[in-house]
Amino acid sequence: MLDNVAVGVIVSTSGGKEHQGKMTLFVFLTCLVASSGGLIFGYDIGISGGVTSMDSFLSRFFPSVYKQQMADSSTNQYCKFDSQLLTLFTSSLYVAALLSSFLASTVTRMFGRKWSMFAGGITFLLGSAINGAAMNVLMLILGRVLLGIGIGFANQAVPLYLSEMAPPGLRGTLNIGFQLMITVGIFAANLINYGTASIKGGWGWRVSLGLAAVPALIITIGSLVLPDTPNSLIERGHDEEAKAMLRKIRGTEDIRDEYDDLVAASDEAKSVDHPWSNIMQRKYRPQLTIAILIPFFQQLTGINVIMFYAPLLFKTIGFGSEASLASAVITGTVNVFGTFVSIATVDKLGRRALFLQGGTQMLVSQLVVGTLIALKFGSSGVATDVTKNYASIIVLFICFYVAAFAWSWGPLGWLVPSEIFPLEIRSAGQSITVSVNMFFTFLIAQVFLTALCHLKFGLFYFFAGWVAIMTLFIEVFLPETKSVPIEEIILVWKNHWFWSKFISDEDVHVGNSESVDDRVEDA
Repeated sequence: MLDNVAVGVIVSTSGGKEHQGKMTLFVFLTCLVASSGGLIFGYDIGISGGVTSMDSFLSRFFPSVYKQQMADSSTNQYCKFDSQLLTLFTSSLYVAALLSSFLASTVTRMFGRKWSMFAGGITFLLGSAINGAAMNVLMLILGRVLLGIGIGFANQAVPLYLSEMAPPGLRGTLNIGFQLMITVGIFAANLINYGTASIKGGWGWRVSLGLAAVPALIITIGSLVLPDTPNSLIERGHDEEAKAMLRKIRGTEDIRDEYDDLVAASDEAKSVDHPWSNIMQRKYRPQLTIAILIPFFQQLTGINVIMFYAPLLFKTIGFGSEASLASAVITGTVNVFGTFVSIATVDKLGRRALFLQGGTQMLVSQLVVGTLIALKFGSSGVATDVTKNYASIIVLFICFYVAAFAWSWGPLGWLVPSEIFPLEIRSAGQSITVSVNMFFTFLIAQVFLTALCHLKFGLFYFFAGWVAIMTLFIEVFLPETKSVPIEEIILVWKNHWFWSKFISDEDVHVGNSESVDDRVEDA
């Protein structure tokens, strides 16, 4: 897809570091507009769980689930929402996003990054219209497939557009703008669900689903005013425009060395005819491993279980319908503020520190939540007088969990894969990252309610176990990448105790007298 994606953030090794941390107003505004692509993803995550907790929605489209929900309170709380049709409504989007990410790769490379975002916005807009007007389950699922295609295009293009426009010293901060917009989308959806749930006449769910058109319009219109990135312009033969854009985003006339690097990198990328076969070579083993495991682990944190089904989950542990939506608003608020913590610290503390601290906090929170639910519901799933104070403690620890995710695996799950690939395999690498993310999002969304029914409170222990594994993986296998120009990332792998065995001296084509360790430490 974005074969030269992040080359635009490179600071020439011969040109010093004076522009490494400089951000112009133009760069800030373009990154802000591009980040809005995260709104459509976040809005969908937040809106899906909300509408599936609305009685009017369930009774119209999923009557069997509604009848089971209305059953006596002694019914097994773990299993009352177990419906494959209901989860298909949620998870069908992610299959569509997975498949569309490969098409998005071609669109982005041939026509530019902005047009991939535009295509995503238009498709998402159409899907929101169909969902808002849905008369049956088929229309619902068709609408969600279109939403998924839109998300596939946006998630493919936006993180790499941001990495491309940002100076290396601020790459993490600006890239996390995408995750911030996801959290804002989730929060807005939670507020809207809370408001529409009380609409008389039982049509509030139509408003919730139809309002997805708003974030779709934002990214659609926004993409039209976005400039092309320098490397996209070079890739398509617009050299003079690329020079002008590079001067604008760097805020200096002295761009010759960086421009030469961009041209050289573009020429090298064009010499690779088959990036999909190239990525399987031994020298790319570190990047391929991270591209697969980071999105895999991100989904196995269990975060989408919380965000998809927060209202249902809170209803299960004793909150009423509106109270459960209010609790989801609380977690959405925590998610937004947690992301701001990441924005403020990612280029100071580094990626590893946030991963490790966040993982530890998530692990403890999940163990506590699982235990608290176990004490009240046991293995039978029959509630034994869940007081408001008790349920509030559960929500508190869920908030601790959400906050930790919001400043660690949430933003870094998109940031790290977007900055580790060399130019010649970046298109294939990003497609793998997006497709793995969407596949496991689909899988977990599809099996969660069934797993809750069978694993009961043990489901939280299941995810806690995975958080322990992924935190250990980060500690042992992920090198620090903060402030390292993307062209020099290969030196990070070459200096790593484990990954260096896959990279020979002949594979390193970066000449730089300053060590990567010193560069990271200076930053």
